[in-house]
Amino acid sequence: MTIVHVVEPFAAGVAVFVKSLTEMMPDDVHIIVHGERKSEMAACEVKKIFPQKNIRFIRWRSAQRSVHPLKDFMAFSELYKILRRLKRKGLVDAVHLHSSKSGLLGRAACRMAAIENVVYTPNGAPFLSRRRSLANYFYQQLEKIGYGFGGTVICCSESELNAYKRIGIHARYVNNGISLTGNKELAPDIQKQKFRIITSGRIVSQKNPYLFNSIASYFQEFEDFEFIWAGDGLERTVLTAKNITVTGWLPTEEVKALVTQADMFLSTSLYEGLSFAVLEALALRKPVLLSDCVGNMDVIKSGLNGDLFTNETEAIIKVLHYYNNRAMLQVMGEFSHQICSAEFNAEHNFNSYRDIYTGAKTSRKPMAFVHN
Repeated sequence: MTIVHVVEPFAAGVAVFVKSLTEMMPDDVHIIVHGERKSEMAACEVKKIFPQKNIRFIRWRSAQRSVHPLKDFMAFSELYKILRRLKRKGLVDAVHLHSSKSGLLGRAACRMAAIENVVYTPNGAPFLSRRRSLANYFYQQLEKIGYGFGGTVICCSESELNAYKRIGIHARYVNNGISLTGNKELAPDIQKQKFRIITSGRIVSQKNPYLFNSIASYFQEFEDFEFIWAGDGLERTVLTAKNITVTGWLPTEEVKALVTQADMFLSTSLYEGLSFAVLEALALRKPVLLSDCVGNMDVIKSGLNGDLFTNETEAIIKVLHYYNNRAMLQVMGEFSHQICSAEFNAEHNFNSYRDIYTGAKTSRKPMAFVHN
């Protein structure tokens, strides 16, 4: 089987998602049509994490992040030509569209190219943000337009699925997952004196670095606390608290080592699909303190492995509670690992995508193009 993946934000969690799919389906051919966000990570660096034997990359040069009618039309036209060419060569058994921009343009391009076997995974749709109601409404309408072009919507968490159902879009879900094999057990950092709180990933508005900075700022005068952001991004300058260390982009194993040596993992995201950084923290036996949003809410189990918070004050109180009760952190970490193994294991979850690809032709009739 040949699966064509269309990826506009070829970085961070989406890249990890596609990489996991290719690893779970090593006997199939994967063609990755990708954009590039050099401000976050160069495509050549992202490609290094992929297995090479069953992967082919095609650059989607005109793809870009922001909504811009002319540039988006150019990106659509280029993508349509790529997909049409691949179809004529017999290199399309299924198309998997990753993220909202790819989902909209890709479903329209597949409709034009008469490709019916189409899967779309939002991995955190923009309309889930709670900040801008008018913008959220706009993104909801774009999702509905994309839905009209056909294809199967596969959300990556149950809460994301429920969000799509609320706006009238029929969907299914497969939990994101990570591999639990190959995680090395690291010895405790005997030099570590401070209570270490870590997060990882892109420093962008979706991850709400403003809130992360506010939480860290509360603890600036306490010598026992340190905060680490393992990653980089356009909003790096927001992280001004003197007790925050920003590492920049690091190799995967170095990030894992930092998470392992931390006392807890903190996510301040406005919305998620289902964060791979959070799942990695679960696999590495870390308690997780997460903002109460779509994606994050699927991970917490009755406080056994961590807690949800809705504002800065709640987060600060929880951090102090963990600090004053360190003995419980190891037990919570074990629950994290058990939950990850039971519900977010890539070997189990991602294997179901092959069945989805072979049966993704939807009986729902796509919207017809209207000609004046």
